[in-house]
Amino acid sequence: MTTPSSGPEAVGLGDEQRSFETAAVMLDRRGVVTGWSPEAEKLLGYGAQEVLGHSIDTLTAQAEGQGPAAWLTQQPASQCRRDLTFRHRYGHLLRATVVRHRLADTVSGPAFLLFLTDAEDFRAWQTQQAVLHGITTQSPVGMTIYGPDLRVAWANAAARQELPGPFADYLGRSEDELYPGSQVLSAQHPTTVTQLMSRVLSTGQTVVGLHYRGRPPSDPDHEHVWSLSYYRLQDDEGRSLGVCEESVDVTDLHQAQRRLALVNEASVLIGSTLDLDRTVQELAEVLVPQVADFAAIDLLGDVLDGREPDARCPGRDEAMRRAVHRSVREDLPEAVVTPGRPVDYPEGSPQRHCLATGHPVLNAVLDLSSPWLLQDSVRSGRLRTLGVHSHLVVPLRARGITMGVATLMRWRTPEAFASDDLLLVEELAARAAVCIDNARRYTREHLSALTLQRSLLPHELQAHLAVEAAYRYLPADTEAGVGGDWFDVLPLACARVGLVVGDVIGHGLHAAATMGRLRTAVHTLADIDLPPDELLSHLDDLVQRLAEEADAAHPTGVEGVVGASCLYCIYDPVTRRATVARAGHPPPALAHPDKAVEFPDIPVGPPLGIGGLPFESAEVDVPDGCVLALYTDGLFTAADGDADTGLERISFALAHPDRPLEEICDTIEQALLPERSPDDVAFLVARPRPIAAENVGTLSLPFDPASVGQARKVTSDCLARWRLEDLSFSAELIVSELVTNAIRHAQAPIELRLIRTENKLICAVSDHSSTTPHMRRARLGDEGGRGLFLVAQFALRWGTRSTEDGKVIWAELSLPGPGNGPPDP
Repeated sequence: MTTPSSGPEAVGLGDEQRSFETAAVMLDRRGVVTGWSPEAEKLLGYGAQEVLGHSIDTLTAQAEGQGPAAWLTQQPASQCRRDLTFRHRYGHLLRATVVRHRLADTVSGPAFLLFLTDAEDFRAWQTQQAVLHGITTQSPVGMTIYGPDLRVAWANAAARQELPGPFADYLGRSEDELYPGSQVLSAQHPTTVTQLMSRVLSTGQTVVGLHYRGRPPSDPDHEHVWSLSYYRLQDDEGRSLGVCEESVDVTDLHQAQRRLALVNEASVLIGSTLDLDRTVQELAEVLVPQVADFAAIDLLGDVLDGREPDARCPGRDEAMRRAVHRSVREDLPEAVVTPGRPVDYPEGSPQRHCLATGHPVLNAVLDLSSPWLLQDSVRSGRLRTLGVHSHLVVPLRARGITMGVATLMRWRTPEAFASDDLLLVEELAARAAVCIDNARRYTREHLSALTLQRSLLPHELQAHLAVEAAYRYLPADTEAGVGGDWFDVLPLACARVGLVVGDVIGHGLHAAATMGRLRTAVHTLADIDLPPDELLSHLDDLVQRLAEEADAAHPTGVEGVVGASCLYCIYDPVTRRATVARAGHPPPALAHPDKAVEFPDIPVGPPLGIGGLPFESAEVDVPDGCVLALYTDGLFTAADGDADTGLERISFALAHPDRPLEEICDTIEQALLPERSPDDVAFLVARPRPIAAENVGTLSLPFDPASVGQARKVTSDCLARWRLEDLSFSAELIVSELVTNAIRHAQAPIELRLIRTENKLICAVSDHSSTTPHMRRARLGDEGGRGLFLVAQFALRWGTRSTEDGKVIWAELSLPGPGNGPPDP
């Protein structure tokens, strides 16, 4: 007797279906083998002739007295099952599951039919059956089978939970009919699930983890998200039977991931700058439309003004102002006030309560008849018109102080605010509040530093005879902070002028304060009329001392003076030449009216504070009609950080130097500077005003006492030519004393120079001695010592300055009145 070697047909194992090989054996009432199938021979190795007529006990390996024959023949039940150990013909033991069926009695007595299978295979089959049963009735994974026509053919218990009513009502319907308006959340797949299943059916390609959004028939008022997988079903011959869909409702997981992604996005977006307005705008961009349909952020006036809010007086809604609001609609229908205006919430409103207590207020279902809304007809009318149904107010708290409130509303989104939304918004508000407070603190520091810096810079450039000047100072944006850029136009002796631009490394109050100290030092050094290279050397020593003091005061590493750059230029309107020295600073630009902008090759020294290296000066001719431009490195590095591009743009902006200087400054600002400069920028443009030759008198004098009379004669002639005879006595006295002093105490050669300006007469005597004279009072018996004293009595100002080969002693006289000055150059 034989049975099929495989297949799903029933073979006496109750209602179970077998999918494994079974062997059939016939026994008589004594347990003697009367039938032996080929499958039995294959299973145990014995041929039929070897076992027929023998007891079944001879084939087993049971202990003595426990042979299976007695159990098989004496069991009263018509069917029973037991595991037995058989001895294979080749010697090894085989554990087999035996199912016994009692057949109808024959003439010779009862007979028994045994079905034998490998016990291990039988256990695996049982497991498979348990899995199939669990998938069908207990699995939380929904499983739906669509036939070749892609219509519902079968669904397990989990899938049927989404299909209320009799399941027969859904048979033969497509996925799109069951879930109308649903959406595949993947750009890589077709737009509908039916199209996707058609591709799976035709190609056999498996789809795993596809996210799908829709509204199930069991919950049509809420959107759900499922994770779907699809694979093709086929029979043993490879024919397609349909498509199996496995679905898991991942709505909660999807929302949690969305909230986590939103928090991560907020951590990157909110607080990207230290600008207060930008920070609150970033918070509103995160909240709408991801969380709410409308969000309004109201802050205390102290916070918006950069002041410290008063923690002792919470709930002062009259001090709040609208910082920003955002809506899903561009016309902002929900807004009652405009940004920057005060907000007035009624007594008992959630905003007042939130500000006073620091606790959020969640109105999942907004009651438009609430007393606080009845007091505010404008606001309640807006809410009623739009259909606002859910309302959430959270405080913006940082360092224990409530700085404002954020109000969120939903009217387009059907879902009401829930506890999960409250937790999310509180997290976002907490992050934003810290950023807002940081921005407020930085704004306060920035304004303080900017105020300090502006107080240390010149408010207006004084009109000067030697140059016409204009400038721009543009502080860095709030993120970089105020820097240490400065500039100056300094009047010098003999109608000359000093132009200076410098840049302290670093930002903030420290840089601004250091800039003030260096600017004061430059004033002092320029007042003693040092040449540019010597001035920078003294300034370098000062920066080194300041750095040492800072290091000693802050040994733990607080930032001290780390250096500065500076360019100092002296322009002489008589010689029409500029003497320039620079310490780690960009070269000046010289704009010519008839040729390209020139960047003179000035020897560059090390930045101030390095020490150990000398500074060098260079002289540059400044022809008539030229414009000289000095600037800090923030000007040309602002051009995409590329210095060459920056210099090209400077050349473009300085073209046509005959324009008004203010127009040139505007062009430079527009062509080179972005809207928010990352570094301070200072630049100074100067148009030299040379002194005409007819207003200068020069005489080289022999090193002889007789030269004094010659000097007096030349002075008298010049004053007569200039119609300044009223100054003859004072001028001749000063010139004679200066020349006499040079002949007695200095070295040849000696030169006298008279310069007439709009309101001054300048007398200057140069010699080749580096000894500086000092004024003193002569005693009664002294024959000399009264010369400089007399000069000081008659002159408006006098002084001495060093030159490369000696010194110059000069004195100034005021002209008697308007009309005696030189013509305009």
